[in-house]
Amino acid sequence: MLDPSAYELGVTDLDRLLALLADDGYNCLGPTVRDGAIVYAAIASTADLPRGWTDEQAPGHYRLRRRGDDALFGYNVGPQAWKQFLFPPRERVWQMSIDGQAFVPAPDVDAATRHAFIGVRACELAAIGVQDRVFGGRPFHDDAYLARRAGAFVVAVNCVEAGGTCFCADMGTGPAVEAGHDIALTEVLGGDAHRFLALAGSERGAALLERLGCGPAAADLASRAAAGIEHARTSMGRRLDTAGLPALLARSLDSPHWETVAERCLACANCTAVCPTCFCSSVEDTADLDGGLATRWRQWDSCFNPGFSYLHGGEVRRSTAARYRQWLTHKLGTWHDQFGSSGCVGCGRCISWCPVGIDITAEATGLRERDAHKAERPAAAART
Repeated sequence: MLDPSAYELGVTDLDRLLALLADDGYNCLGPTVRDGAIVYAAIASTADLPRGWTDEQAPGHYRLRRRGDDALFGYNVGPQAWKQFLFPPRERVWQMSIDGQAFVPAPDVDAATRHAFIGVRACELAAIGVQDRVFGGRPFHDDAYLARRAGAFVVAVNCVEAGGTCFCADMGTGPAVEAGHDIALTEVLGGDAHRFLALAGSERGAALLERLGCGPAAADLASRAAAGIEHARTSMGRRLDTAGLPALLARSLDSPHWETVAERCLACANCTAVCPTCFCSSVEDTADLDGGLATRWRQWDSCFNPGFSYLHGGEVRRSTAARYRQWLTHKLGTWHDQFGSSGCVGCGRCISWCPVGIDITAEATGLRERDAHKAERPAAAART
């Protein structure tokens, strides 16, 4: 980190931090409770945060319940990802209107609104890094995405509790925030104290903390914060063995396991909708009835939708088994070839929000077990 010093903040200091960001022209976005879930929306103060709420997550299960304290960030992750603000679900690509005999381009959509993301978890920060490589790490850049990303101020929060579907420790993406943030907070409660350990992760983060004028963190705060993060690391609700996983998936393309999971999969695309790294999209062209205005839109799509793989003459992946295989092998395997990392950050959203409780970690384990069994059979035959 650029700023080696640690600051100690109280709840009122966090309110002042939000006020400073608003004064600097940032639109503050953070977690809040709505419709029985923790979602990301505009916030003005800590009163908008999910004080005293936590979430229970399991395959096909998500519920909010009250905590026994006033933690502001005492939950894991909800159904939404931060990508909605950087890679919008529906975005105008271009628009043309007819003025006399000439086409006149419409003004570009404002992609430079500055957002401050409050409460970004380590896995979510890793997901933003993945999408940075998708939209900005290749010869063809998405300028609108890069403009939004450059304007984002990130206040991250370290996890001190793991959820029932979390496995970020196995993916190397958490629970501790390591890079890509401006400020990292760790919430510590005990007795009557409600404190935050604050560390700067960038020059502008260090400048904001200096303006805030808080004192240095006490030694006990730093040690309790570290203990909380370690507790989260050792209490993950799920495990995923990533050793040799891309190669395993590559040699499992004809495995009967795909048909087994397809018997349960609804191909509803929930997993891709809640995933913080999925980036499939389609293009729609619209026109006014009088023909005077034409607009091209980009909107989220999913590899689970039959028409997504349509080429002239038909769909490439016609069965649910083929579409699930495409999603999982890309997410955990061929993503490495394209972007240099896994497409999964271990947030567990796809497990919690699958209507039938399909668990990506269990499916990968099932493929590994079938592969091992297949390797054992020739060896056994050779011995006999």
